[in-house]
Amino acid sequence: MNGFFRLKEHGTNVRTEILAGLTTFMTMAYILALNPNILGASGLSAYSVFLATALAAGIFTIVLGLFVNFPVALAPGMGLNAYFASTVLASKASNSPITPEMALTAVFMSGIIFLILTITQVRQMLIVAVPDSLKHAITVGIGLFITIIGLKNSGIMTIGVENTVTDIPKGVFTDVLGFETVIHMGDLASPSVYLTFTGLALIAIMMVLRVPGAILWGILATTVIAIITGNVHVGDTLSNGDWVPDFSQLNFWDFDFAGVWETGLVSVIVTFTFVELFDTFGTLIGTANRAGIMKDPAEGKKRVGKAMFVDAVAVSGGAMLGTSTVTAYVESSAGIAQGGRTGLTAVSTGVAFLAALFLWPLISLIPGSATAAALIIVGVLMVQSVKEIDFQDMVYAIPAFFIIAFMPFTYNIANGISLGLVSYVLLAVCGNLRDKGKYKIHWLMWVLAVLIVLRYVLVGSQG
Repeated sequence: MNGFFRLKEHGTNVRTEILAGLTTFMTMAYILALNPNILGASGLSAYSVFLATALAAGIFTIVLGLFVNFPVALAPGMGLNAYFASTVLASKASNSPITPEMALTAVFMSGIIFLILTITQVRQMLIVAVPDSLKHAITVGIGLFITIIGLKNSGIMTIGVENTVTDIPKGVFTDVLGFETVIHMGDLASPSVYLTFTGLALIAIMMVLRVPGAILWGILATTVIAIITGNVHVGDTLSNGDWVPDFSQLNFWDFDFAGVWETGLVSVIVTFTFVELFDTFGTLIGTANRAGIMKDPAEGKKRVGKAMFVDAVAVSGGAMLGTSTVTAYVESSAGIAQGGRTGLTAVSTGVAFLAALFLWPLISLIPGSATAAALIIVGVLMVQSVKEIDFQDMVYAIPAFFIIAFMPFTYNIANGISLGLVSYVLLAVCGNLRDKGKYKIHWLMWVLAVLIVLRYVLVGSQG
């Protein structure tokens, strides 16, 4: 293993890599429960989605680890699965309803587009085209984004709507007073909240004491406390669920190509492609920076390019298995923060996902509060990249801030990156009017800026 994964070269060892892989799995295992619930609403069998989720995450994460030596895990992406379900549900009242089979076909086709973009080196060019300050801002933004996920999932962060009789629809500006809609602290008496704070304290203390595997041990310790306090019921949990997977229920190659064109799903395919493009780019760059892979720019670019190829194959492969878009997971940062530096981390995560096919009742014992605490701590570690951003030069500072702010506050990685790239092109042009040639604008940045503007004008926001 030392030779194959080049462990010594990356300053790590087998034990650290396996612990890191298990930590990554622990922080993203929630997708095994959430994805069936979300896609199940669209008409797919919840159990078939569970099988597809575990298989896709396991197979393609292992492939990424073996062939790219990259410590990142792949799984069906949150947000993209919600868009998948909402597209199907929203169409039911129309004359041309979209079936789950059509939506899976759209995901499959978006994967083919990714493959073409990767082979032609267009996706890899992004690494050179985007200024360093913006790359580090992506890392910081993702850190805040996953912190928001942890705060929201734990119940520490809540939305309070008071003294209003009008409905507040998602994505629509509603003119309410400040005291009517506020973000505030959740109920400290809630088990989820106090267990998350317990997990935060345990992980933080162990990290200060430099205990190896602090995040993983914190998750496990929080789970034990949840069991002892009666917030997790072992008997009930273990008695429910299928221990032996029934692959006959897998929706393999369940496509409807004719229906895609008849229904006019081109815009859906474009949306899947666009969001995945920036989500994956942001995650891979952010995690690569955190893992130290980009210290050697040439080697880093090569490995990220290979990772993008595997990611593109995984999008279509996941659709073949019967799940929404498979993407690189920001939660991989948890394993990297734990010391994961090579593909052995990814292989360990992938094996855990395949084992989940048989051990789901046991895995489901881990409460969301335990993983929420880990995500919040990882946010602290990723925000450290803020020191690499040039905040003295407004041409870099403003786009970087937009990336950092819009990712968590619009709850969308693609929004942050999109606004950051467009604003950089605009400000760099203005900066060059004053100081000729000072700011480089790669031709790809121009192309992206135009595509981003067209996307928001023609398609609109997707959350």
